[in-house]
Order: sequence, then structure tokens, then C-alpha cells
Amino acid sequence: MEEQQARRLASEWIAAFNSHDLDTILDHYEADVVLTSPVAAHLFDDPAGTVRGKAALRAYFAKGLAAYPDLRFELLDTLWGLNSVVLYYRNQAGTKTGEFMELGATGKVNRVVANYSGL
Repeated sequence: MEEQQARRLASEWIAAFNSHDLDTILDHYEADVVLTSPVAAHLFDDPAGTVRGKAALRAYFAKGLAAYPDLRFELLDTLWGLNSVVLYYRNQAGTKTGEFMELGATGKVNRVVANYSGL
């Protein structure tokens, strides 16, 4: 991964979430994506907080967008590795999030681990 690719992915991902368009959001993920998040644990009342597959991810994001209709992200920083990025952003409530995203062979996200400064 190169800096320009990481920054483009971050910018497009933030714009997708700010649009609240599920199809645009989901375009960033592979079919077999695995996401682990304290928000998923909270929304699904499941302490593992793991969402597996694009269909389950769609349900998770739909539930999240319904629960937070004013959801908006502001990108604070982008970090990149060999095949991963970390997006560091603030939401509409001022909570900060760091999301580690590993990319698969297609260049789309296949694994996410989300970390929050508060819920």
C-alpha cells in the first residue's frame, strides 16, 4: 500500500459514511469481511462484537445508521502499512475512533477492528 492509495481509501470511506448510502459504504468491503467492534457488541447485545460477511455487515450498518441518524465523520488522520490502513476520525458527538482495516487481494477491506474513545 502506498500513501496515496491509503488517503484515497480513507477519503472515499468517510464520504460514503457521511452520505448514509449503504451500497456506497458496502462497496469498500469484500464478501467475507469480518468486523469486530464495541458498537457491534452494543447494537447486537453480543459481547463478541463480531460481524461476519457482507450481508451481516449491511444489517449492522443499517442498524447503526438508524440508531444514529445524524452520524457524521471527520477524518483526523490516516496511517498505512503493507496491506492495511488505520482511519482515525471523530464523529458528530466528538467521540474519536481508530479503525484498523486490512485489505484483501481485491484491494477491498476484509478485516476491521474498531477502537473508540467512548460510546
